[in-house]
Amino acid sequence: MAESARIRDLSEQLVHALSAAGKTVTTAESCTGGWIAKAITDIAGSSAVFAYGIVSYSNGAKESLLGVNPQTLIDNGAVDRITVAEMAEGAIKLSGADFSVAVSGIAGPDGGSDDKPLGTVCFAWSERSGEKINTDTDRQHFDGDRDAVRRQSVLHALAGIQDRLRA
Repeated sequence: MAESARIRDLSEQLVHALSAAGKTVTTAESCTGGWIAKAITDIAGSSAVFAYGIVSYSNGAKESLLGVNPQTLIDNGAVDRITVAEMAEGAIKLSGADFSVAVSGIAGPDGGSDDKPLGTVCFAWSERSGEKINTDTDRQHFDGDRDAVRRQSVLHALAGIQDRLRA
C-alpha cells in the first residue's frame, strides 16, 4: 500500500477510535508543517475529535505558543526528546485535549549534523490522566528525501496516538 493510502487509512482508524472512546487529540508540529493535522482533518467526523493543531516551526513559536523553555532549546536544540516532550505537554495543556503528539526533525536537504543526521525526527505523545499528564518520547531516523522523511514522520506520529489510545 502506498504511504498516502496508509496515512489515510491510519487517520480514518484513529478518528473512528477517538470518536468511539469520546477522546480528543491535538498536534504540535515542526518538521511536518501541519501534515498530521491535515491527515486527521481529511477524515469526515474529525471535528468531533480534533480542535486544532499548532505549527511551531521556529524556536520562537515553540517558546511562545507551546511554552517550551528557552533553556531547553539552548541546551538541546529543537530536535530533541526533551524539546518535543515540552511541545506535547504545552499543546495538551493549551488545548484541553486528551492526547497530543509533537514532532520535530531534520527533513533536509540541509541541517544535519554528526549527532543529528538528516532524517532524525523526535516524537512525543502526551495523554491526560485526570490531573496528570503522562508523556513518552521516541527518536527515529528515516531514510529518503524531505518528502519521504515527512511522510514517515506522519505515519509514526499517527500510529503512536493510536497505540496510546488502545493502551
